[in-house]
Amino acid sequence: MTLSRRHLMAVFAALPALGAAKKPPAPKKSFVGVKNGRLVLDGKPYRFAGANLWYGAWLGSPGPSGDRERLKRELDRLKAMGVTNLRVLGAGERSPAKAAVSPTFQEEPGTYSQDLLKGLDVLLAEMAARDMKAVIYVNNFWDWSGGMPAYLNWVGNGPWFQQGDPNHPWPEFADYSARFYGDAKANALFRRYLLSLVGRVNTVTGQAYREDPTIMAWQLANEPRPGGMEANADTLLPVYYHWISETSAIIKTIDTKHLVCTGSEGSMGCLRSEACVIEAHKPATIDYLTLHVWPNNWGWIDPKNQPATYASGEARCRDYVSRHIALAKQLNKPLVIEEFGLIRESRAFAPASATADKDRFYKTIYGLALDDMKAGGPIAGTNFWAWNGEGRAQHPDAWFAAGDKSFVGDPPQEEQGLYGVFDTDASTLAVIAEHAAAVRAL
Repeated sequence: MTLSRRHLMAVFAALPALGAAKKPPAPKKSFVGVKNGRLVLDGKPYRFAGANLWYGAWLGSPGPSGDRERLKRELDRLKAMGVTNLRVLGAGERSPAKAAVSPTFQEEPGTYSQDLLKGLDVLLAEMAARDMKAVIYVNNFWDWSGGMPAYLNWVGNGPWFQQGDPNHPWPEFADYSARFYGDAKANALFRRYLLSLVGRVNTVTGQAYREDPTIMAWQLANEPRPGGMEANADTLLPVYYHWISETSAIIKTIDTKHLVCTGSEGSMGCLRSEACVIEAHKPATIDYLTLHVWPNNWGWIDPKNQPATYASGEARCRDYVSRHIALAKQLNKPLVIEEFGLIRESRAFAPASATADKDRFYKTIYGLALDDMKAGGPIAGTNFWAWNGEGRAQHPDAWFAAGDKSFVGDPPQEEQGLYGVFDTDASTLAVIAEHAAAVRAL
């Protein structure tokens, strides 16, 4: 059902405030925008070296998960390397999954964690002090933060099962999670939170989120997929396209200053269809394209035999990026490579383990992005996955457990250290810093 502007504003006005009602100060900095198919800031091309820091709000929280001094140290480390853009999680729902984030923004429907919301306030205030930009995603296709499966579970659209359940082999989970797009009850719960978050007033700065130029974009979800069964495309895709169009329009109705993007992986997350990518990003309310590159997860580079399969896998990654540059040009919209990663040698997790393959892969992605930037192409930036910083696995098996406070970039669905970058990964840090310097030089 499409909501009118008048109805949206009435719903929005009736929502409980998620932040203190303070008169926001006049913005001192500019908003990132789009002009002629490119990201711009202050009338100039906006290009960046970025990172993923999904757990930033957890560190900023005054609650049990919080460690504000660590948050400041992590932001200082990233800034010193030249990282100026962070993709962060601004939502989370209690998930029955064994490997899931705890605590969450929404422990039960309509009950929001003031600690984590304040943590997001703190994160944005600290980023503003360092002249960094944030991309905030507000849902998740995967169950490690609750996301779409949690909403479905809440409204009884089941039976629920977690990702990786051997009794439900792929693509059953993807098809299950994709039920969310067409479930009116699940979306009503999601939209209630979404409207409240976008309309929030920062309790640290007194500034409305809608007026905060620290936020570059709202992102509909982390890796939203139309489903997993390509044979069902005719049924899956129309519902998926409609959800993207309607949800992005809702955000734009109450926030006219910020960009909106999907959070898509590209064609690998769109039933392997480039036509799907084009259609999903056609709405005028979607400002730019996103791209994720995961050669281990997609079977392009075998994690059990990485040295022997690396070269052919890298070639596929190069082609994948090139194809999506062409799609961005076709739509005349910017492109951000907002997730990419490779495991350490021998699938190790410890900070001291070898990273030669990872470093080589980072250089490949950075090189492709930089070449396109130099050519005036659509790529605006890159966000590596993900920043572990001083965080460390808390258990011998490297898996996350409820109550752990030493968050890392690897989410609970993966071993802590599998893809993330530690503050002691000297060679990888050097690769990131070198790329950031090259982007600044442009």
